[in-house]
Amino acid sequence: MAKLYPGQAGNGLHVHILILDKEGNNIFASEDPEQNAALRHAIGGVLETLPAQMAFLCPNVNSYRRFGAQFYVPNSPSWGIDNRTVAVRVPTGSADAVRIEHRVAGADANPYLLMASVLAGIHHGLTNQIEPGAPVEGNSYEQNEQSLPNNLRDALRELDDSEVMARYIDPMYIDVFVACKESELAEFENSISDLEYNWYLHTV
Repeated sequence: MAKLYPGQAGNGLHVHILILDKEGNNIFASEDPEQNAALRHAIGGVLETLPAQMAFLCPNVNSYRRFGAQFYVPNSPSWGIDNRTVAVRVPTGSADAVRIEHRVAGADANPYLLMASVLAGIHHGLTNQIEPGAPVEGNSYEQNEQSLPNNLRDALRELDDSEVMARYIDPMYIDVFVACKESELAEFENSISDLEYNWYLHTV
């Protein structure tokens, strides 16, 4: 589960990605990551596709209980250098180790769908030379409004409507995935929790 206990941090699934060329060199390597075009474009693609990927990154009702600024879970498509409040962090321990740290997915994500989604975003960004905008300095939660889907229903709508994701992942698979998750969501919403009994029935 992504979120086990109220008031405590949940379980994330961070992914670190770099790309090697034919000679085995890291194409993101740079003393100044902001000046590396390949890195910028890869991040730009990831950020642009992030809303449509949320259903794969956070595939369950419980997934969205993990989000909250106090728990350092990113809630907007943002990036920064060595910044742990953004969705895409660029660690800079050394020039050769420059990479993308994708920080949004929960521990309940399917790792294959997670990687397929992130790589799709990277390829989309590199192919179309998408610029990500300026990196965030300081606390991203204080500078950016929450804009990523914060519930499963909205996430499924974003995925279902995404032309970009349909170019990378078979639309038939997306249709089946969305249908299955909508069925799970309907079952969840039709169930009555103990909290409802405690709030409403036992107060009469």
